[in-house]
Amino acid sequence: MLTIIQRVTQAQVVVDNITLGKINQGIMALVAIEKEDTEKEAKRLLERILNYRIFADENDKMNLSLRDIQGGLLIIPQFTLAANTQSGNRPSFSTAASPEKGLSLYKHFSALALHTYPSTQFGQFGADMKVSLTNDGPVTFTLKTSS
Repeated sequence: MLTIIQRVTQAQVVVDNITLGKINQGIMALVAIEKEDTEKEAKRLLERILNYRIFADENDKMNLSLRDIQGGLLIIPQFTLAANTQSGNRPSFSTAASPEKGLSLYKHFSALALHTYPSTQFGQFGADMKVSLTNDGPVTFTLKTSS
């Protein structure tokens, strides 16, 4: 699985003019599911997101995790993140999971996230989402898990 996490002061996702998820200080995670991903990768990715130290401590060093600051987590399914962009002028989605597998693993990941970290909000798999955020820093990282 692959994610881009962004440290935010606020973020929200809207579908059909309805706000599905909204957080204040925390992490917005764009999450992509690839063909070979399993529940093992989902669990590992969630732990990395929750424990990745990207928030400033009292010395202004990135030493605190989302759990440490008890911030919000907004998870957005992001199919296009799995694109292969190494050649040509058009992305290839050959490494992305099928829509059926992607939805199944996204549902598992979402349920795990909500059970593990109740301050979690979500986007909608397969929807045309409008995502807005204020990136704090800006601080943005790519995290990847693989089997």
